[in-house]
Amino acid sequence: MSAQPSELNLAGKRVLVAGARATGLAVLNLLDEQNARVTMLDTKFAHGGTDPDLAGRGVAMVGPDAFDVAGVVSAPPDIDLIVVSPGFRPDDALLVAAAAAGIPVWGDVELAWRADQAGMYGPPRTWLVITGTNGKTTTTSMAEAIVEASDRAVLACGNIGLTVADALRATPRADILCVEMSSFQLHWAPSVRPAAGVVLNVADDHLDWHGSFDAYAAAKQQALLGDVAVVGLDDAVASGLPAGEQSRRIGFTLAVPQTGQLGVVDGMLVDNAFAAVAVPLIAVDRIRPAGPSGLFDALAAAAVTRAIGIDPEAVERGLIGFSPAAHRGQIVARINTTAFVDDSKATNPHAAQAAVSGYERVVLIAGGLLKGAPVDDLIAHNKRRFAGIVAIGTDRDIIVDAIARHAPEVPAVTVFTRDDGSVMTQRTDGGISAIAATGASSADAVMAQAVSAAWQLAEAEQADSGRAVDAVLLAPAAASLDMFASYGARGDSFATASLALADSVVNR
Repeated sequence: MSAQPSELNLAGKRVLVAGARATGLAVLNLLDEQNARVTMLDTKFAHGGTDPDLAGRGVAMVGPDAFDVAGVVSAPPDIDLIVVSPGFRPDDALLVAAAAAGIPVWGDVELAWRADQAGMYGPPRTWLVITGTNGKTTTTSMAEAIVEASDRAVLACGNIGLTVADALRATPRADILCVEMSSFQLHWAPSVRPAAGVVLNVADDHLDWHGSFDAYAAAKQQALLGDVAVVGLDDAVASGLPAGEQSRRIGFTLAVPQTGQLGVVDGMLVDNAFAAVAVPLIAVDRIRPAGPSGLFDALAAAAVTRAIGIDPEAVERGLIGFSPAAHRGQIVARINTTAFVDDSKATNPHAAQAAVSGYERVVLIAGGLLKGAPVDDLIAHNKRRFAGIVAIGTDRDIIVDAIARHAPEVPAVTVFTRDDGSVMTQRTDGGISAIAATGASSADAVMAQAVSAAWQLAEAEQADSGRAVDAVLLAPAAASLDMFASYGARGDSFATASLALADSVVNR
């Protein structure tokens, strides 16, 4: 459909790879195979730092200070191309200087796309691109499962773990790539034109990186410039994003689908877009994770795979055999009928909203680094669902303030670490208690106290209403790095605390 990138010849090219962690090393491997001359830039090389493995490969290493003279950053000399890892912001001084000097700046996915289109690793693959504020990983994994069920060679890659560069080099060869792409990756990959791309939803996230919501939404819209553009019709922003001029636009919805859409009819997922008549795909009650967000992701996965000719039977087989990855709505413990649910991957308010919407009555544990995203809508729209909220992390006070403004009737507890290492629990009625963090990291101690406080709120709800809450839910609406090494570590801490609490309740 769209014009492809021109012939790519990297042999002898002088390439600066910005970022020497997992993504940068994958880029290095690809560039090595194409006989490029590589310099690696990373903060770990500042002030003379080195990497023995890279030194053994003859790779030059520089820190970010290498191009900074008296506070003025200049373009790197004698460089033909810069390949950046996704975390590098568009306003990074080095990248701005490089662009002004006419040096191309590509992301790792842009490099992989151009290498694939140039036939460096065999005939170009079929790319399915999945993006959105929430649900990317589940949808990507579902799409991979569906393609696998059709007996076609496939790999999930991109933001999901395996880099696209490594996917191109992998053996056995995968002819179809299910590429999860973050807004960062999309920003740095303007040439990508997939066979099918989907934007699930768009809500406030990463505004500190993009600079504005419009810039963030524009990055997401890049996924819709290929042959088939799939949008979530139930999301106000995604549904309004334009497709490419030559793209076929398809929608999906939890409602009854019109022509050109996938949706739900009488308890069945139905394709009314890729066949002459509406085709049933799978019963709603066979889909995991259950609830609206899981169903929404399944519709998106069905849409992008049907777009490349995967048959309805494979869609059903793939989705029936699918189970969600860790930290995406896992039940990690139970006390009577109350589930303790780990949705630590809900790292923004939109994702937390999807998690909360699956329950009628819930105690929420939330907080961390909100990255500039407001939580007002999350609190206001769900105040009738909340039996209580426990706020943790750096931005806990923002959550508590939103509760005071929009849902003052919802009991709230704040858990935090005091300077002396003790863990403080403060209730909205002003009461304060403390425990020592002995025998655990302060982060784990905070989580254990948060789980305990959440269960106390659940017990209070049952005492008042006579009905148990459906779940104690970890859906933080925020990033984890203020307290934990990753969202996975945060979810593991929640699971450990929940299991310990369940054991103590059973045995008391």
